[in-house]
Amino acid sequence: MKPTILVVDDEPSIVLSLQVLMQRAGFEVRIARDGEDALRSVEAFTPDLILLDAMMPKRDGFDVCQTLRANPAWRDLPIIMLTAKSRDVERQKGMALGATDYITKPFSTRDLVASVRRHLGITAEAATGSPAESAAGNRE
Repeated sequence: MKPTILVVDDEPSIVLSLQVLMQRAGFEVRIARDGEDALRSVEAFTPDLILLDAMMPKRDGFDVCQTLRANPAWRDLPIIMLTAKSRDVERQKGMALGATDYITKPFSTRDLVASVRRHLGITAEAATGSPAESAAGNRE
């Protein structure tokens, strides 16, 4: 079963590019267009990881992150905040509120996919389905 990524962003072009990027990397993708939609979505079906925009209408990403972390069921859910806000103060705020990682826009797609895989515990070998992974799987 493919890991599920919840993409939370209010900018349609960013949602589309993240959706395509994550699907090409082998993930199932769900979309939320604002903070309230994100919280409803997580409550209905907990994803394996969230890509969360910081600046959105209704509830911003910082509030969503803090709300998720307040619930013991989602305390360990990886949350990667994606934002154009690159000041250290915003990064510190995101991390203090419980973000697992904080990546500023524009970002390298390769680095983002690597970060998603790292936070999901997916090794590079497992992601490519290399013979080393198959051999390791046969030993168990």
